[in-house]
Amino acid sequence: MRQVLEGGEPFFRQGVKAACLLIHGFTATPKVMRGLGNALADQGHAVLGVRLFGHATSPNDLSRARWRDWLADAESGYHMLRGVHKDIVVIGFSQGGALALLLADLFPLRGVITMSTPYALPPDPRLKLLRPLLRPLSAVWRFAPKGKPVWHDAQALQEYQAYPVVPTRAVPEVDALFREMRGVLPSLRLPVLLIHSRQDPFIPPSDMESIYAALGSAEKEMVWVERSGHILPQDGERERVFEHVSEFIRSRVADRK
Repeated sequence: MRQVLEGGEPFFRQGVKAACLLIHGFTATPKVMRGLGNALADQGHAVLGVRLFGHATSPNDLSRARWRDWLADAESGYHMLRGVHKDIVVIGFSQGGALALLLADLFPLRGVITMSTPYALPPDPRLKLLRPLLRPLSAVWRFAPKGKPVWHDAQALQEYQAYPVVPTRAVPEVDALFREMRGVLPSLRLPVLLIHSRQDPFIPPSDMESIYAALGSAEKEMVWVERSGHILPQDGERERVFEHVSEFIRSRVADRK
């Protein structure tokens, strides 16, 4: 019996230029990063898309996950690439962006790229009220349904792979992860590219501005996307997103011969 959902497997492509570590978001799978990974691999970069613990299997597994599990998976990906490449760029989508910024505090990287990355949990008044109770409540209220997806490219939505529910026990772990991320932002000094959609219905665009303001990096840039929702690597302006990612890597990482 399959453990990992078909299409949700981690992926790797060899390359002779920089190495790119791709980290997907909460409840999603590595599939959300495959298009970007293929585009970078076609340019000669090595690409590794990791699968975070509890993802691409069953929501029950995600209920057992802790934020340090996700960081350990990202660290493993870094060490796999570090064994064969000296220049590593980490690219994270949503929660994956928070993990990318944490890796930058732990290891030498040539740069970090975040897409649709939250500064904190979404500003839902109900979530704020329930946050202290989520751990005990999760014993009886195990899963919360997701809202209706908002996409600009309806066809791309058919390719998106994620759980249809949010395990309530995992939400405090995401909260803790974002808290850890906020703690390291002022100490970071490497180049950082932040990308966010003004039409993101889930994570306020102001979150990117908050991350930008807190970053200690002198070399940091914000890019706004206009015709996409939250899922930047797959939605309407994904090609533009890919171009910004490629240019960031090209301008900051020397080719390996």
